[in-house]
Amino acid sequence: MKFIVSSTYLLKQLQVLGGVINSSNTLPILDNFLFELDGTKLTVSASDLETTMSSVLDVESDNEGSVAIPARLLLDTLKTFPEQPLTFVIEENNTVEISSNHGKYALAYADGNEFPKAISLEDPSNTKMPGHILATAINKTIFAAGNDDLRPVMSGVFFQFSTEGLTFVATDAHKLVKYTRADVQASQVAEFIMPKKPLNLLKGILGASDEEITIEYNDSNAKFTFENTLLICRLIDGKYPNYEAVIPKENPNKLTIDRTQFLNSVRRVSIFSNKTTHQIRLKIAGAELNISAEDIDYSNKAEERLTCDYQGDDMQIGFNSRFLTEMLNNLGSNDVQLELSMPNRAGILTPIDDLEEGEHVTMLVMPVMLNS
Repeated sequence: MKFIVSSTYLLKQLQVLGGVINSSNTLPILDNFLFELDGTKLTVSASDLETTMSSVLDVESDNEGSVAIPARLLLDTLKTFPEQPLTFVIEENNTVEISSNHGKYALAYADGNEFPKAISLEDPSNTKMPGHILATAINKTIFAAGNDDLRPVMSGVFFQFSTEGLTFVATDAHKLVKYTRADVQASQVAEFIMPKKPLNLLKGILGASDEEITIEYNDSNAKFTFENTLLICRLIDGKYPNYEAVIPKENPNKLTIDRTQFLNSVRRVSIFSNKTTHQIRLKIAGAELNISAEDIDYSNKAEERLTCDYQGDDMQIGFNSRFLTEMLNNLGSNDVQLELSMPNRAGILTPIDDLEEGEHVTMLVMPVMLNS
């Protein structure tokens, strides 16, 4: 078995697939890339049993066969090459020989048949959407997903598809993000929870591409197909909490403010906040927002005043500055609106501009109790 491929083209594809491989695998075979050659098409796959990803590459060859090649060794070697054709020859003595313009490198390979087979989806439903929409949905929500192993359903992003539109939700019980698209619909109602790892992989590949992605899913797995890449992953099992119940519907107090100014202020003031609670206090009266923080143990304190547009009663509310910073960072708009009802109810943050037609983002942040 022999094929010729461009070094940089191969490296680019393998670096994406390398994200699937765990640093410590239970099965040694999972430390390898699976190379499956069929004429001029080379399919390279990587798996951690939960997630399997494969890409189809164009190569020069008229052979077929399959081998598993050590991933780390191959990636480290490819990174050092300038652009050039590489010739891979699979020898009988269980080594694969790579020839470059300047040298030869031999590495041991494993039998391709030992590599775990990707799951095939039984009777899946499917939805199609442009790649950039999925990438935006992941970007806007994934930071709010939790890391708590005791509540695995909250460690992923909840996909809700319907004939009206698509909704993506992530929460860790302190913050929540709901991202909806009314301009893309699914053929039937479906919902599932996607783990973070495959979403991060997708986010890395999709970028701003306009090509269409096909998502197929059943109760236990989801499959994403686009261009020459395929990703199959196991879904998180369980029922997602009723997130609509925590979003307060009546919020009479509405504050509109310049996002960058608000973000910079929160960042600065939070440096002086308590290092365990990260608590900052927002005091709103008239057209003035007063942001303050105090770390009593070290006698540090800070206070800033900003002008804003505010309709509602004067109020004081406390937030964890890290959550507020993350959310403001994640919005691209010039101005944001913060809706509040009471100091012990969640605040709702929404962008005022920078939204496409049919796009809607709602971010919710839980308050912290203020020490009076």
